[in-house]
Amino acid sequence: MTKILTGGVGKVEVTDTIKKLALDGVEVTLSSDMDAAMKLRAGQADYYLGTCHTGAGASLGVLVGLMGQAACHTFGRSVPTEGAVTALLAEGKKVFGFSMDQIDVIAPLMARAIAAHAA
Repeated sequence: MTKILTGGVGKVEVTDTIKKLALDGVEVTLSSDMDAAMKLRAGQADYYLGTCHTGAGASLGVLVGLMGQAACHTFGRSVPTEGAVTALLAEGKKVFGFSMDQIDVIAPLMARAIAAHAA
């Protein structure tokens, strides 16, 4: 089971969006950034999706500090392609940030790419 944690201002919306997809093998749970960092480091979760108003700073601030920049990527206000997400997952990125106004597009894209990557 692949575990995705959600955090930031839009964590409820991200969680609801991913749950509606009903992807096999994917579990999504609300989290705080500190709790997510601890669970990711302990192997109790696999990915974190964080949101803020710009998708650049607050969505990942704590996680960049605790997990390291190499594990993190922010899309800011841009919408990535499926290929870009797949490449980031292949590089080992586990923590992603994006803006709240992109939740309806990026959350399903990320969840599907994570499910495919785990398969």
